[in-house]
Amino acid sequence: MNYWTKLSIEYANQKSYLDDLFKVYPTIPNGIRDIDNKIWENIKTSFNNQNNKKLIENLLKLDLFPIKDSYIAYLRKDKTAIDRNPETIDRLAGRIYDMGIDEVYKQCTKPKETNRQIGPMFKEWVNKGVLGKKPIEIDEFINTENNAILSGSDQEMEEFAEDYCDYEYAGNTKKGLDFIARFNKKYVIGEAKFLTDIGGHQNAQFNDALNVLDSNVSEKVTKIAILDGVLYIKNERTKMYRTTVQKNDNIMSALILNEFLYSI
Repeated sequence: MNYWTKLSIEYANQKSYLDDLFKVYPTIPNGIRDIDNKIWENIKTSFNNQNNKKLIENLLKLDLFPIKDSYIAYLRKDKTAIDRNPETIDRLAGRIYDMGIDEVYKQCTKPKETNRQIGPMFKEWVNKGVLGKKPIEIDEFINTENNAILSGSDQEMEEFAEDYCDYEYAGNTKKGLDFIARFNKKYVIGEAKFLTDIGGHQNAQFNDALNVLDSNVSEKVTKIAILDGVLYIKNERTKMYRTTVQKNDNIMSALILNEFLYSI
């Protein structure tokens, strides 16, 4: 097992891990979603009049459709399909009438899922200077050899990694990097994820980070996966934990990243 992974597992199982991690990922739920008053009035009118087509058309204007159905995404992308598929529209409308208008409103105004809000939080935490360096813009980063952390968009970080680190992502689809730094004249590149559960989308997030570790880079580059969450729970039955402890790559919690950087 990698030394930094071992430290991360020990931290997660022996210290106030979740309390400390909240400083990095303060997952405070958003309030309810706003709905345009005019659109909502049109929804109520079509609901009361049992106008199936108008009801679905207006509901598709909202960020969140009140029911989960495999055909919603298609209707969002091709509005002309509404006229061509009356039975599908009637089926969806029937489910919505069965909910009642109050429940429709409740479902359409649900807050965004917490795990969809946490993406930028790691960068915001780093920007506070918690790693001993305030991130700097790309021009300044390129023109200094001092220890530094790069501040940039996903595209800027990806382009820097490709141009200066010979970075070639190992996955099928390019992913932006969350962390680029230079310590002791050595580049460090990494992906940061907060894995809140096991399975599904979270497994995909885990694999994205591992693909960064498997990517091609020049010899002057150290690759890291800054992972937090359920992967550190000691449970040999979960693939996520087994994979984490079996790899000898730099997998570590954000909470020990500072120690890692100054040990390079």
